Amino acid sequence: MKKIRYLIFLFFIVLPFQSLKSEIIIMSACDDKQDEYLKNEYILNLNELIMTRNYVYKEKTYQKYRLTDLSVKKSNTYVRNIYEKNGKILTHKHGYPQFYTQILFEKGKQEIYIKTVLNDEEGISKISTCKKIEKFDKES
Repeated sequence: MKKIRYLIFLFFIVLPFQSLKSEIIIMSACDDKQDEYLKNEYILNLNELIMTRNYVYKEKTYQKYRLTDLSVKKSNTYVRNIYEKNGKILTHKHGYPQFYTQILFEKGKQEIYIKTVLNDEEGISKISTCKKIEKFDKES
């Protein structure tokens, strides 16, 4: 009887770890309506729920932002927490409760949107289209 309990216990401990999956989506060569980039990519790690954005401004765009903000860097990386809701991937809210923004992705689509909320009024605008999407599934 003890052996059976031990085997059942072992089965429930080992089974969940046998099917761990990791999904990473890399969206690269993303254009932008306002700015020009040498490199603009988004890496969505759905296992760790993290979005990493890597970008390098073209010289003209860099100089435009450098005029008003000396802390602007030509290349930069930033990380945001993400979550999935109704088949969409959203970054955590950035801003105040009455006014905030989020970056919005849809799995398998090239477009990237910005969701803006002001006093519960929601607006969604396209900010970028990516020419290349790579999806990596890793099972362990």
